[in-house]
Amino acid sequence: MNISIRPEQPADIDEIHELNTLVFGQENEARLVDHVRQGPHFIPELSLVAYSDNELIGYILFSQITITNGDYRHQSLGLTSMVVHPAFQKRGIGSRMIAVGLQKATDLGYTDVFVFGHEHYFPKFGFLPAARWHIRPPFDAPADVFMALELIPNALSNVSGIVEFPIEFSVI
Repeated sequence: MNISIRPEQPADIDEIHELNTLVFGQENEARLVDHVRQGPHFIPELSLVAYSDNELIGYILFSQITITNGDYRHQSLGLTSMVVHPAFQKRGIGSRMIAVGLQKATDLGYTDVFVFGHEHYFPKFGFLPAARWHIRPPFDAPADVFMALELIPNALSNVSGIVEFPIEFSVI
């Protein structure tokens, strides 16, 4: 299977919305992506689509988040959305999108990434529980599903606090 991964283009937006709705069975995730795309925390280079034979089969979005601790603020990235069309799942497409996205994030100068995700899937990319750095989400969540990855060694060594999600996240 020939798969290409590239930044989204305006012509992809409707298909991205449809794919999110299909995979999640409702529109919350699709609306979140649409809201993030229109907000100040959107990074066009980190909104990526996977195509096979001119068919959109996957999507991944990283967006800016902030870790706060009193007056201290650390700018970071959150893996905001990742979907693969059901007919193409379990073929490594999600892994390829993550690898490409993490490399692009590193190339853009980002030092770390956070994700809410499956505790057995994301560690294979190097994600560890964020609690290791005394970083937590703004709501109760199991520690093993809220994870962080240092793109640069020791990027989080002097960071602790609470993740502050952009207002766009209030749609879910």
